[in-house]
Amino acid sequence: MYDFIIVGAGSAGCVLANRLSDDPAVKVCLLEAGPRDSSPIVHVPLGLIGMMHSKTMNWRYYTEPEPGLDDRRLFWPRGKTLGGSSSSNAMCYIRGHASDYDEWESLGNLGWGYQDVLPYFRKSEAQERGADTYHGTEGFLSVSDLRIRNPLSEAFIKAGKQAGHHYSIDFNGESQDGVGFYQVTQRNGQRCSSAVAYLRPAESRPNLTVITGALTTRILMDGDRAVGVEYREQGEVKSVKASREVLLAGGAINSPQLLMLSGIGDQEELIKLGIEVKHHLPGVGKNLQDHLDVLAVTRERTFHSVGFSPVAMLRALKGIVDYLLFKKGNFTTNVAEAGGFARTEPELDKPDVQFHFSPCFLDNHGLNLWQTVRHGYSLHACNLRPKSRGHLTLRSTDPNDPPVIVANYLQHPDDIEVMLKAIKLSRNILKQPAFDRYRGDEVYPGKEVQSDEELRAFIRRKAESIYHPVGTCKMGTDGMAVVDASLKVYGVKGLRVVDASIMPTLVGGNTNAPTIMIGEKAADMILEDMQGIKHQASDEHYAA
Repeated sequence: MYDFIIVGAGSAGCVLANRLSDDPAVKVCLLEAGPRDSSPIVHVPLGLIGMMHSKTMNWRYYTEPEPGLDDRRLFWPRGKTLGGSSSSNAMCYIRGHASDYDEWESLGNLGWGYQDVLPYFRKSEAQERGADTYHGTEGFLSVSDLRIRNPLSEAFIKAGKQAGHHYSIDFNGESQDGVGFYQVTQRNGQRCSSAVAYLRPAESRPNLTVITGALTTRILMDGDRAVGVEYREQGEVKSVKASREVLLAGGAINSPQLLMLSGIGDQEELIKLGIEVKHHLPGVGKNLQDHLDVLAVTRERTFHSVGFSPVAMLRALKGIVDYLLFKKGNFTTNVAEAGGFARTEPELDKPDVQFHFSPCFLDNHGLNLWQTVRHGYSLHACNLRPKSRGHLTLRSTDPNDPPVIVANYLQHPDDIEVMLKAIKLSRNILKQPAFDRYRGDEVYPGKEVQSDEELRAFIRRKAESIYHPVGTCKMGTDGMAVVDASLKVYGVKGLRVVDASIMPTLVGGNTNAPTIMIGEKAADMILEDMQGIKHQASDEHYAA
């Protein structure tokens, strides 16, 4: 019997495991469907390319055919190992805009405004630049400047300034606007995932049990209370019990899937699959949001080639030596070295577009990177606050079956217009003089794509996810909310959801740092509740 069972050892799950097991009297079990994070491609930053291809450490989801994107099925990589997607992402440390959290609070989620969550961002962070109003140095998550800056990334910064964007030293400080280099979740030139940051220091604790290769199949219920979970390990069905709480930290896809498999969700959908309804909660799997991204790609003039390409990397034996001996050089790149935030209209009160610049030729998520010898550079641009909403449902009652993911990209007509303005901003940056010595032909959108209608068609033909799904177990007070402001599942005792699925709206940026913040805040709330129970029991004892 454990006090807490955590399902999912991802960005938030590892935080919970560390913080809750810090009390030696509290027994914690952490379940992860994937393997341990022992592969070198997890820890070498450039290994993220290999993580895209991995079938053992990546869930490799696909959406259903998307009507707004020429009926294409989009690839959705999600981490499936200790650390979750923090073990496979591009390591960009971005929190979003301060107003994003004030919006959460305005939707009825008291305690989630920016001034409430900022202390948890600071608490989580080990900022190499030092502490200030916005940053902390005492946390577990290492945040550092990149140890390499490709000349093409330097050119992007110069081009951004030439295009009228100012230079930003800190996207997580007073202002988000501008272009600059991303800080990354790295420690000494290696990836600092949530597993490295939070789980490694806690794994040796006798009160923490970590089980990998354990696919959780359902939540065990006793009436209206969650009392444990059932999981499969090497083909064997097992179960574990929790005396206090079951904490779902599987992410925006796996957490709602597990709730539905357990009979918690829209009763009409559950009944169709023959699942016994434990609690009717229609918002489970709804409110799905993601950042849609479009690439502008330019071929690099080979006699000035400085970018990353398969040929260049194979030639760079020095890069291997630099990494092995000094943890520096090309293998420390996060590929998305630079970027920034911009407003598509000057009257907007905050940026609505984010850039990620990569000093390499990218297409199809880099899955075909090693099949091409092309030199180039690529500029991502995504719509930070899409109005379209999707959903996911169960494909079957088999936990191994991926759910049906319907993102509904560009369903709202405003979204395509933001994407149109975003690709124009990208083109404007890439045409600046800073790129003159490197610039070859434009590959995407391509010189034949010029009119607004042609650009809209290009977006529908080529836009892809930039891997920020959220919202499917949203926090709120309306009839479609799944959890309250304490992240407790409505109508079910002893059950919380602690991951990106609780976000009522997408933040304006990458979602890993906010998810770690959610884990930190949730841990405090859980511990406060536990202390309250202890105090109540003590008071009752003395009263008796």
